[in-house]
Amino acid sequence: MVHVEGCSEIVVTDHPERQAQEGWSGDSAPLSEAEYQEVFAKVPRLTVEVVVQGPSGVLLTKRTSGPCAGLWHLPGGTVRFGEPVTDAIRRVASTEMGLEIQAGPFLGYIEYPSHYLNGLDSPVGLAFLCHVAGEQHTRESVEHGWFREAPQPMHAEQIEFLTERRLLSSSRPS
Repeated sequence: MVHVEGCSEIVVTDHPERQAQEGWSGDSAPLSEAEYQEVFAKVPRLTVEVVVQGPSGVLLTKRTSGPCAGLWHLPGGTVRFGEPVTDAIRRVASTEMGLEIQAGPFLGYIEYPSHYLNGLDSPVGLAFLCHVAGEQHTRESVEHGWFREAPQPMHAEQIEFLTERRLLSSSRPS
């Protein structure tokens, strides 16, 4: 525990051994769906974006559910409370694509005004260039592809981010 004057006790959960000591499990959901929606209607949501680049381009997957269903996107997900960012990156890659990856350099952040302007949440994604360990293949159940040009439909914010970093070329008219 960390004690800060004027604040309640703060649980430090940035290390797995501390998480175990404090009884927190990365698999447990700290919020119900209703609580999650209430919180993220008022504050930004921190996410990680998994950028995997190979000889054939950037690996993208297609959303199958939620308000962004049908969009091509960088695999990404919410960072859980107390979860180290590198653990979140590995969890997202495993959950969304079935890949074991190694987090590489931080590429930058992506803000999504299209979300909050359309009455959704307000995610801020931390994007990392990731490396696939050895010969692996994404899950067959996940629609995915390697792209050199931005596919359609795709979030404009991700297209801009990837084209600015020369990871994709934009096929959108200027």
